[in-house]
Amino acid sequence: MATQATTQILSDVVNHHLRYCALFLLLSCHVASGGGGTWQFLLGNVGISAMHSQLLHNDRVIMFDRSNFGPSNVSLPNRKCRDSPNDIVSKRDCTAHSIEYDVALNRIRPLTIQSNTWCSSGGVTPDGTLLQTGGDKEGERKVRLFSPCVNTIFDSCDWTEVDNGLNARRWYASNHVLPDGRQIIVGGRAQFNFEFFPKTNAPNLYTLPFLLETSDGEDENNLYPYVFLNNDGNLFIFANNRAILLDYSKNTVVKRYPEIPGGDPRSYPSTGSAVLLPIKNLEAAIVELEVLVCGGAPKGSYSLAFRNNTFVKALDTCARININDPNPQWVIEKMPRARVMGDMTLLPDGHVLLINGGSSGTAGWELGREPVLNPVLYHPDKPVGSRFEVQNANAIPRMYHSTAILLRDGRVLVGGSNPHEFYNFTGVLFPTELSLEEFSPSYLEPQYSSLRPMIVDPRPQSTINYGRVLRLRFLVTGRVKSPVKVTMMYPSFNTHSFSMNQRLLVLDHIFSSRLGFSSFYEVRVRTPNSPNLAPPGYYMVFVVNQDIPSVGVWVRLQ
Repeated sequence: MATQATTQILSDVVNHHLRYCALFLLLSCHVASGGGGTWQFLLGNVGISAMHSQLLHNDRVIMFDRSNFGPSNVSLPNRKCRDSPNDIVSKRDCTAHSIEYDVALNRIRPLTIQSNTWCSSGGVTPDGTLLQTGGDKEGERKVRLFSPCVNTIFDSCDWTEVDNGLNARRWYASNHVLPDGRQIIVGGRAQFNFEFFPKTNAPNLYTLPFLLETSDGEDENNLYPYVFLNNDGNLFIFANNRAILLDYSKNTVVKRYPEIPGGDPRSYPSTGSAVLLPIKNLEAAIVELEVLVCGGAPKGSYSLAFRNNTFVKALDTCARININDPNPQWVIEKMPRARVMGDMTLLPDGHVLLINGGSSGTAGWELGREPVLNPVLYHPDKPVGSRFEVQNANAIPRMYHSTAILLRDGRVLVGGSNPHEFYNFTGVLFPTELSLEEFSPSYLEPQYSSLRPMIVDPRPQSTINYGRVLRLRFLVTGRVKSPVKVTMMYPSFNTHSFSMNQRLLVLDHIFSSRLGFSSFYEVRVRTPNSPNLAPPGYYMVFVVNQDIPSVGVWVRLQ
């Protein structure tokens, strides 16, 4: 039988999650259409179009778009207004262009940004603060910080801004958190360089010729580069149709990867998406890291759409590469349907969700066509040719400026879509979307409830350390198939079809057992032994039983 102490822990955890789970239970009546997964409409109007999204460790999602194209649909708190000299529509703005979404309560709170965040980048710092960088006009060299609210009853936390926090204009750049907790900011429009925040060393700006080499002139096709941290501490940087491995500490290219067969671009505005596949066997002498790049648009598609109103069919392939292979080569796989401007979201069970986007045209105002309403699951461990699984369709097109992020309960929050220069709700092909939805993968279906673990230990917000044994206790009312899997996810900053810092680790299993004759179980795993594998910060930890994940628990790795 479970001990009294364990029963008390369970009671505490249930109480802690009660508010969070109440919404999930309330929304259990989903709409399905014969495929996999279900959709649920959450809010019809959050006031802004969610161009950028970041989940924080208090289960709030920070969203923002841009601040220079007229009023949004939500007022600033306390009837505040701000001067907006660069606004195309109004020089005084009393509306919010950023919001905080409370996952548990399914409601929003307006936030105040003082400068333009259009097409910017970001990520969370080791202490859980959202660090956002750049934008356009007066915001192009700004750094903005948002620290999660401590008082959850009377929320008053808001954005703070750092003037000239950046040394170069960062518009369409990418960020990645580093092993020492700093963030590197790579590229941007006409910026063939990188820098760090906070600043610790001189010089403050480092040239990166690779970004110039991968520019397709007017079409560019090298913006929002895909950046991933390798386990040797170097950075895999992909732009256009190829990649390098960069030792950023010495600004030296240590490896060049071959061009993806066919040579078509996969970076903005021929926007595909990319993901670092789940990292396994963390104690191995050589840890295999694989990158998957999916979709995009044939070379020249942007110019054809922009100048000739000709919308070329998007790419229908994915390319996968083992970046630590002595002779790395891209393996090409065919998707069920062509996709441009799609998002790739890692799920706690180790699968990848491809969602949002269209099947012709490119990124840019009014340049995408043929919405792809069906998400697709990608199963990395299945044989080539059997990895894609089409899911149930959505009813709302999510085109340019859409977002998708994983929530702690395993749902995927979907928002945004504004392919227009301004908010435009009528008389256009794809109206501006202010709504929020969630997609629930099939692992959340009621028939799997008896297999779904419930973590009772460690407590939420616990601190864990590198290279240690982590003990998790969990409850399962049905059958447990040993060994269960323990995964940990770094929350990503999502914009323009790329989830910056997205990272899922499968922890090495040591021991698992049932606690007496109860429905309680214990599993012991080893935490990552290096910040090269897992940068410091907050992670969601999941127990996965027969591909059915628990609700995650926030822990801080340091």
